[in-house]
Amino acid sequence: MSKPVKMTLFIVGGFVVLLLFAAVALLLFLDVDSYQPQLETAASETLGLETRVGGELGLRLFPRLQLTLGEVQLAQQGAEVGTIKEVRLGIGLLALLASQIEIRTLTLIQPNIFIERGRAGNFNFERPEAAGGSWPGLDFSSIAITGGTLHFADQQSGASLEALDCSLTAGQLQLPGGNSADVLQTLSFKAGVVCGEIRTHDLTATDVMFSANGKPGVIDLDPVTMQIFGARGSSSLQAEFSGAVPRYEVRYDLPKFRIEDFFKTLSPQKFAEGSMDFSANLTMQGRTWNEIKSSMAGKILLQGEKLKIHGRDLDQEFDRFESSQNFNLVDVGAIFIAGPFGLLVTKGYNFASILQGSGGESEIRHLRSDWQVEHGTAKARDVALATGQHRVALQGELDFVNETFNDVTVALIDAEGCTKVRQTIRGSFQNPEVEQPSVLKSLTGPVRKLIKLGRELFPGGECEEFYAGSVAAPN
Repeated sequence: MSKPVKMTLFIVGGFVVLLLFAAVALLLFLDVDSYQPQLETAASETLGLETRVGGELGLRLFPRLQLTLGEVQLAQQGAEVGTIKEVRLGIGLLALLASQIEIRTLTLIQPNIFIERGRAGNFNFERPEAAGGSWPGLDFSSIAITGGTLHFADQQSGASLEALDCSLTAGQLQLPGGNSADVLQTLSFKAGVVCGEIRTHDLTATDVMFSANGKPGVIDLDPVTMQIFGARGSSSLQAEFSGAVPRYEVRYDLPKFRIEDFFKTLSPQKFAEGSMDFSANLTMQGRTWNEIKSSMAGKILLQGEKLKIHGRDLDQEFDRFESSQNFNLVDVGAIFIAGPFGLLVTKGYNFASILQGSGGESEIRHLRSDWQVEHGTAKARDVALATGQHRVALQGELDFVNETFNDVTVALIDAEGCTKVRQTIRGSFQNPEVEQPSVLKSLTGPVRKLIKLGRELFPGGECEEFYAGSVAAPN
């Protein structure tokens, strides 16, 4: 080995040993508690939140030099935003020797975060002067979260969400300093997230996993997978913040989900069983929930075959429908509405009425619920079901902006797609009006038979075609 090389190795080795001695000296003699005010001030300025350390401060040497902060509390104007059991800060040794704190890595142990969006669209973690304030630059080589919990409530939409037992690993997080309003237009990162459970008021998903990739002005979540209704769903979300108005594109697929698990969200009674496929592809834009709803556009599809209905013999009830006062076609139509749009529409309608049958069983051979969404209104494109002997179809629109039924009509149809009996639901989702069945219901039995015979003898006669979709008439 040449003399210059030996000299270089000697110098480098000596420098490493010196750093080790310095680190040990820090552990022995450094008064870590003296850094608490400096740490609290730095964290408060970085997060824009009032940060207080309620537990002990410590210093670790291995596996890397770390400052540890116990029982960290986050608040905004005195209101709690979150708590963190322990924060671990990977810091630079040379900077610490110079009485400065240079944070390189960040680890949060059991954070419990509360986020609320007010009616005006402001978040509880935002500073009152945020619109004109500034955000300090951030540059972390890695960020990690273990055992995290997130609580979110949106007063604009009434939505709420809770994410439990979440872990995150993120790297390459960079945020140039600047106006706080431009944070999402300059932020970049790569992350992976795993949550044991995410639940809303109506739904619960488990084993949630997604990858996130943030570039200036764009955040991609792809893929997002979760276990829900006995099936593994996958989705993606792209959010663009480079324009004047945020824009979102959402795709979701849930193949072979169990309909009995879905109906458990409505009633503990076992009403139906079988598997169905659900898919949605939507775009939207806006800063408020109302703006987002008004711009929503895309397609939503629900379909399934050989579904079993318990507690109701639909064919028998359809046969005697014209003489019955206790059965609503809208009840059957609620199956279509509840499927693709969840509980949003059915909250106001007495969906439980369809679950209280008179006994018996039914088979739905084919169900298709195909909707086109434009400007926040969903229009039925091909919505129908076929039992062993009958077909029922639905037409109309669901206005999510004004939360109303726009002449949603459910009809019992014949083999040619002509209306035999129909019923319409109008008004708000919360207080809808269901009209009585059409005039055919009041016709006498002999007249109905005569009309039926006339159609058989003279095909192609007068017919009010209600449905011409893909669900075939029973054989």
